[in-house]
Amino acid sequence: MIRVFKLALLTTLITISGFASAEIDAGLLERAKQGDAKAQYNLGFMYYIGDGVPKDKKEAVKWFRLAAEQGHAYAQYRLGNMYDKGRGVPEDDKEAMKWFRLAAEQGIANAQNNLGNMYATGQGVPEDYVIAYAWVNLAGANGTDVTRVKEFLERKMSPEDKSEAQKLTGQLMKDFPDVY
Repeated sequence: MIRVFKLALLTTLITISGFASAEIDAGLLERAKQGDAKAQYNLGFMYYIGDGVPKDKKEAVKWFRLAAEQGHAYAQYRLGNMYDKGRGVPEDDKEAMKWFRLAAEQGIANAQNNLGNMYATGQGVPEDYVIAYAWVNLAGANGTDVTRVKEFLERKMSPEDKSEAQKLTGQLMKDFPDVY
């Protein structure tokens, strides 16, 4: 039993590291070319990590963008990360903010957290602790550990600011039903 577990673990690690990976499925490529957002996202991710294809951040961006423009939330989040980190595209805080916000509004907790952090630090937007707290609060409600960011923000905010942030959290939940 232990030998089977070790073999499964080794196979998983080899696959994750890229030493063993499948080639692009012809059906996946065809669906992506025909505009299937999920296939486009999957193909983008394959290029991002080098699964069955050489790692190619620019090609990943191409496929993430096609899916993101169709409203695919995870593609929007990934595209935001690409702009945030300058991977496959020039670093651009405003573009990162745009894509993170679209994904955050669809309930992607990591996008909500990133959006909150950008407002907390003034990255690409004017610093705004109230808006930052609202997005981070939603990210926490969606399962992301936001303890340190919330502690930082709470030290900077007045009781009135915290109350306003809580109200904004509620408003975001009303405005964007998928946000939580």
